[in-house]
Amino acid sequence: MRAAVAGALCSAVVLGGCATTQRPDPLEPINRKVFAFNEAVDATVLKPVAQVYKTVLPSPVQLAVSNFFGNVKDVWSAVNLFLQGRFADGFSDVMRFGTNTVFGFAGVMDIATELGFERHGEDFGQTLGRWGVPTGAYIVWPILGPSTVRDSVGLPIDMKATPESLVTVSLTRNSMSGLRLVSTRAGLLSATGLIDDIALDKYAFVRNAYLQRRRSLVYDGNPPDEEDVEEAPRQPDSPPAR
Repeated sequence: MRAAVAGALCSAVVLGGCATTQRPDPLEPINRKVFAFNEAVDATVLKPVAQVYKTVLPSPVQLAVSNFFGNVKDVWSAVNLFLQGRFADGFSDVMRFGTNTVFGFAGVMDIATELGFERHGEDFGQTLGRWGVPTGAYIVWPILGPSTVRDSVGLPIDMKATPESLVTVSLTRNSMSGLRLVSTRAGLLSATGLIDDIALDKYAFVRNAYLQRRRSLVYDGNPPDEEDVEEAPRQPDSPPAR
């Protein structure tokens, strides 16, 4: 399985060179098939489980689960902020983690936000973007969903920075992964319901929203004009030949 994923990733990296600002999705025929598969899995498994989770568990419990996983993510966010050279924001996320871990009972309560420590939520894909690594082709992975070549390179590293990766007992680790997945899906129920209602082409809607959001995150909400990134500076026009 790992070999197959690695082979697919290598192929995507090679094909990623074909991606441009005007054509960010050269893998669209394959991506649409994977997207349809993910939609089927979501409709039959993930969404029903998430709906039960949201109905059965009290809201404070759901919030506590989300806060716990978010608290661990703050540590990885701090590491990425340091790698990006954003030391003040990095120390802020370190303070978030320390505050919530000590005073928020291992992070189930988000005390840090009330104290003014903003959550940055950085990942390695964003760090690669800050380092100037191009986005590459848009990719839809089975179960994992939307990504790009750049984000796919960072994905295995990001997956190591989760609380379940620190657990050695398989049953506990798998249970934590499942809980995190269901918690995330439950938080998206309203958004996906809205997309289903308004999107004529759900695949294109999700793709465009993902690419725009990731671009905004890399540039902290202030992305430059695409022409400024993609085009080389123009040289003064040469005088006409005589």
